[in-house]
Amino acid sequence: MNFTMMYNLFVRDFRKQKKRITLTLVALAWGTMSIMLLLAFGEGLHRQMSLNQRGLGSNLAVMWGGQTTKPFKGLGKGRPIRFLKEDPEYIAERIPELKHVAGEYHRWGVTVRYGDEVLSEHVTGIHPSFEEMRYHLPQVGGRMINQIDMEKRRRVAFLGWDLNERLFGDEDPIGKQILVNDMPFTVVGVMAEKMQTNSYSGMDEDNLAIPSTTFKAVFGDPWLDNIVYQPYDKADMPHIERQLFEVLGAKYKFDPTDERALSIWDVVASQQEFTNIMIGIKMFLGIIGSLTLLIAGVGVANIMYVSIKERTREIGIKMAVGARRSLILSQFLVEALMITFTGGALGMAISYALTEGFKRMPVNPGTADVLEFMGRPTVSFEIGMAVIIILGAMGLLSGLFPAMRAASVNPVESLRYE
Repeated sequence: MNFTMMYNLFVRDFRKQKKRITLTLVALAWGTMSIMLLLAFGEGLHRQMSLNQRGLGSNLAVMWGGQTTKPFKGLGKGRPIRFLKEDPEYIAERIPELKHVAGEYHRWGVTVRYGDEVLSEHVTGIHPSFEEMRYHLPQVGGRMINQIDMEKRRRVAFLGWDLNERLFGDEDPIGKQILVNDMPFTVVGVMAEKMQTNSYSGMDEDNLAIPSTTFKAVFGDPWLDNIVYQPYDKADMPHIERQLFEVLGAKYKFDPTDERALSIWDVVASQQEFTNIMIGIKMFLGIIGSLTLLIAGVGVANIMYVSIKERTREIGIKMAVGARRSLILSQFLVEALMITFTGGALGMAISYALTEGFKRMPVNPGTADVLEFMGRPTVSFEIGMAVIIILGAMGLLSGLFPAMRAASVNPVESLRYE
């Protein structure tokens, strides 16, 4: 196949049908822009929402004690299940698939004072593993609660960034003392800012965390409020959940099949459901964009039919001197693809420029929160490949039927065509 000849024929047809082809190229560029920008918006939304969800932590689950609904070994139903401080260690010894498991205490309405500033806040007693499990990452210059704090029951505090701002303003809090229910605590760190869209006990930005051993010594709570655990492999989550019912069922004397005895929030399952929803949204946006592009494909087919009609005599001459039908078929298919990809390339270039330009736009304070939640349109490699495949399929379909018509021309009849 002589591609130079194909190109020359394409240029000749463009000059003869300049207005029609230009309008078709504009339609193709517009359709390509539509599908790319819609998919880019979906991709940006997916990435940002996934990032926001990870603010809680990834590959973890939160467990609360429930109430039995089945009699077990002579014990009646309706018994509350409450966790003790030694339960996380008890669970870790019996379920080796767990990477981290830690208990957590909660208390609301605690008076926190620094200077003249007095606040009523949420205080939690946590374990050092929360730094990895729950993304309690410290800002530069500070640290998270560590194992020595736990062992020595130190009165140290790790502040959420919003609580820190309300308590200290622009002042550096590290090393400063605050009063928690009139007991002195030293601030050792402030949590790095993160986007968080889900929680089980309030947002981390407002949290004041202290070592769980200190919490129990200060407040005297007899039971843990919940247990957080993280497996080495998130695929083990369903198996671990069954093991937890068996292990804790043996300790607290409840039926392992009693689903109400424990309440477990599997964050991994929730994130997978969210991923499936986002895939559905992106497919919907892709379909809407594809329909816009389909209209441009009709324009390509129309141009090819007009071109065939105008070149019927030329096609007949070629076939009369020995041109095979496959050559005629491939010629018009290539021309359709050239028109399609020329318009598509223009649309892809404009779409990429628009998304990159949007990323570099200065953000006004009023729109910053919106962008943090919704994200920015993002053209990924997968989106580019998907659009190229759609353009290729549309170009083939737009050119196939006109090309088949051209290849079926009767040479004798075409020579009499004016």
